Amino acid sequence: MNQIEMQMIDHSVSSDWWKNLMRYFVRINDEVEIRCWKEETLEIQRASSYGIPVNDGLEVSIKGNVTAELLEELQVENPTDKDIYNKMTKFFTINVKNDSYYFVSEHYGTEIYIFGLSNDDISVFQEIISPYINYFSIKITND
Repeated sequence: MNQIEMQMIDHSVSSDWWKNLMRYFVRINDEVEIRCWKEETLEIQRASSYGIPVNDGLEVSIKGNVTAELLEELQVENPTDKDIYNKMTKFFTINVKNDSYYFVSEHYGTEIYIFGLSNDDISVFQEIISPYINYFSIKITND
């Protein structure tokens, strides 16, 4: 199957592209893991409403399933804490898995990795990203 690796290289881009990826690639009932730094108490508290938190050292992992509420939150949120990163999301890592693919949003959404994609998924991804293509370094691997 195909995979995508993408890193933001111009941090002035809006979060519209990220929200559009969420709309397409994240579905209700997908398995989800949200990872937060243990110091991110508000984020951990919020993520805990979507699953069970486990402290594994430097991070807290919250595992559950995507709900309509979580999907809506990911599509409308607009973090204001952008001192270090141009955050697309308040969560440091979001891992989503379903029967088709594995979607990873790292470093507050500034890095995206998607594994197990169909050719149709790649086409949709390219359509979503095309207005923002100059803001990213993108590698698409076709098997």
